[in-house]
Amino acid sequence: MTPEWKKSLRRRLLAWFAQHQRNLPWRQTADPYAIWVSEIMLQQTQVATVIPYFQRFMSAFPTIAALAAAPEEQVLRLWEGLGYYRRARHLHQAAQRVVQQFDGNFPSDVQSVRSLPGIGRYTAGAILSIAHNARLPILEANTLRLYSRLLAFRSDPRSAAGQSQLWKAAESWLPRKQVGQFNQALMELGSLICTPQAPRCSECPVSTLCQANQLGLQHEIPPPAKKQTFEDVHEAALIVHRRSRVLLLRQQDQGRWAGLWDFPRYRLSTTGEAAHRHELSQAIISSIGMEISLGPLLTTLKHGVTRFRITLDCYSAQWISGPDACPIKGSLKWVDPAQLSEYPLNSTGRKLCQWIG
Repeated sequence: MTPEWKKSLRRRLLAWFAQHQRNLPWRQTADPYAIWVSEIMLQQTQVATVIPYFQRFMSAFPTIAALAAAPEEQVLRLWEGLGYYRRARHLHQAAQRVVQQFDGNFPSDVQSVRSLPGIGRYTAGAILSIAHNARLPILEANTLRLYSRLLAFRSDPRSAAGQSQLWKAAESWLPRKQVGQFNQALMELGSLICTPQAPRCSECPVSTLCQANQLGLQHEIPPPAKKQTFEDVHEAALIVHRRSRVLLLRQQDQGRWAGLWDFPRYRLSTTGEAAHRHELSQAIISSIGMEISLGPLLTTLKHGVTRFRITLDCYSAQWISGPDACPIKGSLKWVDPAQLSEYPLNSTGRKLCQWIG
């Protein structure tokens, strides 16, 4: 692209953003910590969903030191419902590292920022450009689509070759000043105007600079990602009662919901309810050495997690015998149902709480 093209792109985008940017809470500050939290929350999550989570999180943990000092369970409880819980654990671990290695001050050099858990090239560039106007490019879902259309890039932008070309373009388009505003303008344009379906080209400030628009290819670029194939899975959760308490298990560090608490949950390999009931009785004996009397099927939930489509049956059960603690210390608790709100649960676990009699 010519220097004139780049100059026009910068000028138009910055002018458009100054007039049309959304009033978002993380745009009211240059604090790299707040920007960092927002960028982590916004990964694979809609802005409208993130706003109340961001506000609650920053109220509970107004500084990096406050986040670092918090128990992981409190961090996960505030993250509950936002999904992709590894983001929260990485954020917590990174805050602890910032306190230990950088005296609680978020680093301003890109190498140090990228050394923190959960921060890659895009996130580092977004934080440092917005907070410090560092001249760093960004490439995420919205800008990937926007760059592809501006360049009429017809190949797969998600491939290694596509990523390389688009990162180079993003770097070459950066202004000398107002880098943070420019990067935010790119993301905002991709989110509001240059949408995946039915892009609003008539409202786009750079439509005359867009090669895909000039060629009439904006609906074909970028090519769609390969469709996700899903695996159907049948699972069952057990609400095990012992006197006035129910059983919770803490998920291990490498599990699907690492660090969260959940009701005992097992993948079913048999068919038919009679077979399921026998399988579940044996599964809880073999996993934690607990004998139960399995009660009625309470409900069935359907939900998706990554590439799995899960049918989840929930059974009531009564404790007969077994340990008060799991082999892994601290991973089993008998909890008063009134205290379940204090524990971070996955979304289906929280829904199952309503079935506790």
